[in-house]
Amino acid sequence: MERQLDAYCTHLRSERQVSPHTLEAYRRDLNKVLAFCSKESIATWTALDIQRLRQLVSRLHQQGQSSRSIARLLSAVRGLYHYLNREGLCDHDPANGLAPPKGERRLPKTLDTDRALQLLEGAVEEDFLALRDQAILELFYSSGLRLSELTGLNLDQLDLADGLVEVLGKGSKTRVLPVGKKAREALQAWLALRALANPEDDAVFVSQRGRRLGPRAIQLRVKAAGERELGQNLHPHMLRHSFASHLLESSQDLRAVQELLGHADIKTTQIYTHLDFQHLATVYDSAHPRAKRSKGSE
Repeated sequence: MERQLDAYCTHLRSERQVSPHTLEAYRRDLNKVLAFCSKESIATWTALDIQRLRQLVSRLHQQGQSSRSIARLLSAVRGLYHYLNREGLCDHDPANGLAPPKGERRLPKTLDTDRALQLLEGAVEEDFLALRDQAILELFYSSGLRLSELTGLNLDQLDLADGLVEVLGKGSKTRVLPVGKKAREALQAWLALRALANPEDDAVFVSQRGRRLGPRAIQLRVKAAGERELGQNLHPHMLRHSFASHLLESSQDLRAVQELLGHADIKTTQIYTHLDFQHLATVYDSAHPRAKRSKGSE
C-alpha cells in the first residue's frame, strides 16, 4: 500500500505538477488513511471499502477534526483511487458518495479598519528588519496575498512603477494584483536596504543572512507585530481576510474580490458576505434608535 501511495505522490509531483505545499497536504491526509488501514489489518487499497472509510471519518470527527479537514482527506482519497483505477490496480472508490460530517462554518477572524490602520501607521525605525517587516505587512493587507505567494515572491514579479505584483497561486495559476500607494512606498524603502544582506537569489524578502524568508519566519514576524502594535494574536491569513472583508464592505463586488483572492469557486468568497452582514448588523444595533428594547421592557 505504501509503495502505491509513493507512486501516486510521484505522479502528483511529476505529471500533475502540484505545488510542494499541496503535495505535503495530500501525503499527510493519506498517511492517516494508511495508518488506519494498518491498525485495522487492511492489507490492500482494494480491501478498503466505504464502511471502513466511514468508520475512519467517524473516528476523526470524534477526535475533534473539523468538517473541512475531513472533506480535504476524502478529496485526497478520491484522487488516490482515481489514480489506482486508471492504473488498473483497483476497481472502486470507497470515498464515492461519502460526505464529511456537517459542522458549523466558522467565520474568519479579521481586523476592523481602525485596527488595521493602527497596525500599519505606527512609527517605523529606519533599519533592515523594521523596514522589511513593514513592507511584508503592507503587502499582505494591500494585495491580499497568501502566505505561500508572499514567500515565493521574486523581484521580477514586482512592478512598483505601475503598482502591480504578479503572484503564483494555488494550482500554479498566476494572477496580477494592484499594490497600493502605502505598500509601494514601504517596498521601495525595504528594497533600498535589501542588498545589504547579499541575497542568495531574487527573493523579495530575505533574512539578514541573505536567505529567502520561509513561511514560519514570516508568521513569527507578523505575530510579533500584532503583539507589539495591537496587543493581540495576528497571523498572515488574518491580513488577507481583512483585505477581502474591507474591500467587499466598500465595493459590494463579490466577483472582483473573488478574482483578487484567486478563489476558483465563488462559494469560497461568499463567506465574506457573512462578515459584511455581521458588520452591518453591529452598526445597526449601535445606531438605530429602535434596534434594541430597553432592559425594563421585558
